[in-house]
Amino acid sequence: MYSKAKWNENLSFTAELDGHTIELDTSIENGGKNLGPRPKGLMLTALLGCTGMDVASLMKKMKITVESFSLDCTTETTDEHPKVFKDIILNYYFTGDIEDRVSDIIKAIKLSQEKYCGVSAMLKKNSKIIVKLFINNKEIEYPYNI
Repeated sequence: MYSKAKWNENLSFTAELDGHTIELDTSIENGGKNLGPRPKGLMLTALLGCTGMDVASLMKKMKITVESFSLDCTTETTDEHPKVFKDIILNYYFTGDIEDRVSDIIKAIKLSQEKYCGVSAMLKKNSKIIVKLFINNKEIEYPYNI
């Protein structure tokens, strides 16, 4: 894995990863021009992509069909430098006729969080990741005894 970044001006950088270009910047209030996402925000996006891909792959192997699957996460940073993430709330949302597959969906999430998702593993070294699960807009108790 290799990534590079070139400084543009002020606090703006153009980064490259796997042939993809990402503009990085900070907010106007912090001296930037808001030309792209912040690096810490990209870490949260990486978490969503990593665990989302795991869960989608595992659901395919488990033959779980859902109407929709999405996820989001939120966190705050500490007040003192280096400003790092506090607890991360990671929400998984599924819709469909899947009430009989809830335990399998939970198993897929657990496998992602405990075994496969390298981004989760790295972030857990500093921050607690609190997982929440929603099926058809109803929160399901998590963790679940499988």
